[in-house]
Amino acid sequence: MKVDLSESFSKTMEAENSPQMVDIKSQPAVSLSPSLYFPPMLGDGESYHVFISYSSTDYQWTHSLIKQLESCGLQVCYHDRDFTPGRTVLENMSDCIHQSQKVLLVLSPEFVRSRWCLLEANMSLFRDCLGRKPIVPVLLESGVSVPLHLCHLTYLEAYDPDFTNKLLKVLCTSNQQLQGSTVVPFQPPSIYNGKALQPLHAVNDEGLNKWESGQFSDMEVPDQLRLIIEDQERYRKAVKIINDVAHKKVWLRPIWLRVLIYIIGVILFLLMGIFFIFMMGTSIHLEFALGTAAYVLTCVSLCCLLIGLIIQIGLWQKDDEKYILREMQKALGQANLLLSEEKVLMGCLSNSKIHLVYVSLDNCKNEFAEAFSEHDCAEVMFQRALIFFSSGYTCCLAKRHFPFPKPNSTNHLEGAVCFCQYVSQQLSRGQWK
Repeated sequence: MKVDLSESFSKTMEAENSPQMVDIKSQPAVSLSPSLYFPPMLGDGESYHVFISYSSTDYQWTHSLIKQLESCGLQVCYHDRDFTPGRTVLENMSDCIHQSQKVLLVLSPEFVRSRWCLLEANMSLFRDCLGRKPIVPVLLESGVSVPLHLCHLTYLEAYDPDFTNKLLKVLCTSNQQLQGSTVVPFQPPSIYNGKALQPLHAVNDEGLNKWESGQFSDMEVPDQLRLIIEDQERYRKAVKIINDVAHKKVWLRPIWLRVLIYIIGVILFLLMGIFFIFMMGTSIHLEFALGTAAYVLTCVSLCCLLIGLIIQIGLWQKDDEKYILREMQKALGQANLLLSEEKVLMGCLSNSKIHLVYVSLDNCKNEFAEAFSEHDCAEVMFQRALIFFSSGYTCCLAKRHFPFPKPNSTNHLEGAVCFCQYVSQQLSRGQWK
């Protein structure tokens, strides 16, 4: 791929769909037709055709589905009924998965936040049994972020009109006939490159003012990153850069403080005006001049104070969110200098949530090296690009939406826009921010 990065940077320095959300959780599962498919035989050590893992918030929909699956002759295992009392959740899950032919995951926002994190954080415990079991991800709602280790699988959509037939076909097909349908240990970018991870939410999200920067936990690496980031200290340093925005950039943002500073400034201006008149007045007319000038100056100053205060409050209110977002994006660019080494990038569209993507920039970095080989500044230009553009690129990649048509040239990221293409497009549009 060839993108004219050198020319784009030179010109700049010279000038210095997601589908509509469908809520089906309250709807009953569509009736299944058992006449078309027959459950496969259970093998040695197998007690169930499928183990279903779901969040308790999706109880109604899932149990309706379970009843219909069992009415078709399938043996279903689920935690409410089949977990052994007195044992840990992890032990029960491991045994139930081992005794089941397949694993069905009901993916909803709550499931991804809770149960999948538990499974992913303990991937080593389930690696042996999951490596041999076909995984059937069922997307309960459109817009749910599919966990990283399921991104390479074809998932079923519960709101698909043909969902029931597709589900029965998979569950009634023997494991030997299902190819490439198992969760595998974390692999290089060939499978996961460009995939969105679960976002980070600010720990002070509740009651967060729009002029404040969200604070993010740096105590430990989140579950969705533990299998990706090898250097946990690097992650903590990156989060600290983001959290520093709250300490260094927002101390003048509260309205009462800015109003106080504004009033003090006007009072100082008023006193300086009176002092100036006093110094310029004559001894004969000094008292009269001082009185008249002070009165006029006071009235003018108070009017200016009132008008200026109204204007400033309006501007402050309008600029607050944009200001803190800009500052957070700058910090995220600095943080991405560290995290890009771990093939992770961060970006934000609000002050309370950080988007995460897993993406390899190695080929894009090589493109910079080739573009600036004659100038001996490839590394510097790549770092500048990360600082200015990586946050916006992350959000576009996470949302699968870019503010320009997809370039026709081949790139370094299959099915999406790679980083050097994004930088080139932004520079061509005069976007250096």
